[in-house]
Amino acid sequence: MWIVKVALQRPYTFVVVALLILIVSPVLILRTPTDIFPSIDIPVIAVAWQFTGLNPEEMEGRITTQYERVLTTTVDNIEHIESTTVNGQAMVKIFLQPNASRDTANAQITAVSQTILRQLPAGTQPPLIINYSASTVPILQLGLSGLSESELNDVGLNFLRTQLVTVPGVSIPFPFGGKQRQVMVDLDQRLLQSKGLSPGDVVTAIGLQNIVLPSGTAKIGEFEYDVTLNAAPRTVAELNDLPIKTVGGSTIYVRDVAHVRDGFAPQTNIVRQDGQRGVLVTILKAGTASTLDVVRGVREMLPRVATTLPPQMSIRPTADQSIFVRAAVSGVIREAVIAACLTAVMILLFLGSWRSTLIIAVSIPLSILTSVITLSLLGETINIMTLGGLALVVGILVDDATVEIENVNRNLDMHKPIVQAILDGAQQIAVPALVSTLCICIVFLPMFFLGGVARYLFVPLAEAVVFAMLASYLLSRSSGSGSRTARC
Repeated sequence: MWIVKVALQRPYTFVVVALLILIVSPVLILRTPTDIFPSIDIPVIAVAWQFTGLNPEEMEGRITTQYERVLTTTVDNIEHIESTTVNGQAMVKIFLQPNASRDTANAQITAVSQTILRQLPAGTQPPLIINYSASTVPILQLGLSGLSESELNDVGLNFLRTQLVTVPGVSIPFPFGGKQRQVMVDLDQRLLQSKGLSPGDVVTAIGLQNIVLPSGTAKIGEFEYDVTLNAAPRTVAELNDLPIKTVGGSTIYVRDVAHVRDGFAPQTNIVRQDGQRGVLVTILKAGTASTLDVVRGVREMLPRVATTLPPQMSIRPTADQSIFVRAAVSGVIREAVIAACLTAVMILLFLGSWRSTLIIAVSIPLSILTSVITLSLLGETINIMTLGGLALVVGILVDDATVEIENVNRNLDMHKPIVQAILDGAQQIAVPALVSTLCICIVFLPMFFLGGVARYLFVPLAEAVVFAMLASYLLSRSSGSGSRTARC
């Protein structure tokens, strides 16, 4: 009742509140991330181990199992652990509890990864630790072509990728396809045997003569000079001139038993674009970033990045997730607008008053915008679940205002004063309208007790419905005063 009295005494206050909702909502909507589904924040930390040449059985027994065992004794809030072991590589995924601190888990995993290195086979390198969640999905793929495979891989990895990662919300893994640049030593087994050498001799010779040493400076008189050592070859071709061994006064060089070249590592994946081999750069969305904003930022940066790359290289987007996001969101909004228009037409047919219809119809966008503002302040995103929940209640949002105005009109027909008719009409249906609103809201209450992925998907839908229904009830309390004008 108090809100009805305030609306009668200070009607312009509610007009200002309605205008404030209309002004604030576009600002918050533009700042709210937009995606197909809500952000599914299931924290996962992946640890990638590598020991080139070790078979899967040895990799699992000597690295994977040992690491999994020590994780359970050091890292807190582990839900479960998954691991995949292949030839020379092991991927261990640590799934954390929903409310676990990702920063604490990272610190603990990093610490235990460094500690266990002393218990693993000699030569084991520190692992790569990666953070991601279910929301880290590919949203854009760029196809590179126009150069050789090795050049495409080199440009995509070292030049294109390093510039695109500056876009907010972007995460870019290593590109797929192409040939990874690498200095290769092609051994001639026949020449090695003829000179009594083994591949290990060549590896040892190159390792001992291709080192980086600090040389410092030398001060001579008034000047101080930088000292440069020739401890490492300057070019790939110079590696062919490194000596391996001296036998009978004759020196055997690398070029006598092998050929060193600027080549590529054995190719493990191939990407084809229009039938031609190329390279694929995948753009991932990190965290709660908006898919539309990330794709827009990458597309805006591509022309500027292209000026720093070889002119003959072509960059073509091959898969754009923002198209589907925009289509899904637009489709839900279009259906909601159609539903609102049809609801207004039905109200006009039954009430027969366009002014009453206008008052009731205004409550629909105000209730929806209030719900969107609340969702944005709670950190939710605009997605098909939240929009679907709003579209679901479009027809229900007019119930409170319709009942309020009709009951006020009934009291006016009893020849009561206008103010008294409004107060009596609002008081008579206040409790029934509240009970009706709460009954609709309580239907969605079980969704808040869901767990796992279902919770992240359906809780935003329930919140959208509940906030819109509560806003509709509060707005209907002030719509009775508007019936005063409609009656006149």
